[in-house]
Amino acid sequence: MSTEWPGVLDVDALKPGHVAQVDRLADAARAGDWASVLALLDAGHGLTANHSRITGRSWFAPLHQAAWLGAPEQVAERLLRRGAWRSLRTADGDLPSDIARSRGHDHLRRVLELPETGEPEQRRFAAWDRHLAALIAERTERLGPVRIRPVQTEVIVRDRLESLWFGYPGMYGGFRLSTHQDRLFVESWSRVVGGSGQAHVITESGCVLVEEGFV
Repeated sequence: MSTEWPGVLDVDALKPGHVAQVDRLADAARAGDWASVLALLDAGHGLTANHSRITGRSWFAPLHQAAWLGAPEQVAERLLRRGAWRSLRTADGDLPSDIARSRGHDHLRRVLELPETGEPEQRRFAAWDRHLAALIAERTERLGPVRIRPVQTEVIVRDRLESLWFGYPGMYGGFRLSTHQDRLFVESWSRVVGGSGQAHVITESGCVLVEEGFV
């Protein structure tokens, strides 16, 4: 399953209608109006279960709000079925399970808990994030400045995603990420620039270009 990283935080780089829909989703989740949350997600409109308010500071997606409010277990399960990530972190670095635990909502433990990651895995994810951020900055330096939320590569591994797509505004393309063992694979391109494709392999030690000229 391929999913999208909701990383654009610049409202000027997005369509106003999309920003309004994300705000509606965020408002409904904050109010605990789960029927509206699920209806908005099922209606499409470019919304995902991992969107947080674009102008917000907390980066609370619906699953974080469910954990905060102590929503029924069935609500969390329905969000997960719609693609919510257990490993998505807030701006403070909290997982939904961390929030539920701190709020005393033990009934959500079964659906939200993830296997613990050891120190080696945490170092690897942190290194991937750093190298990927540098690669994205390098590949987009000729475009206008856009505020983005750094990609959290751990979601690919911990939520067992086949791949993760980050469409970058003005690039007419973006970055497709996948993992294999201790490597992060990144393909990036612009649809309007022939031969712009590049493939990189990221490890803890660095980022290496392995192919270019496609697309």
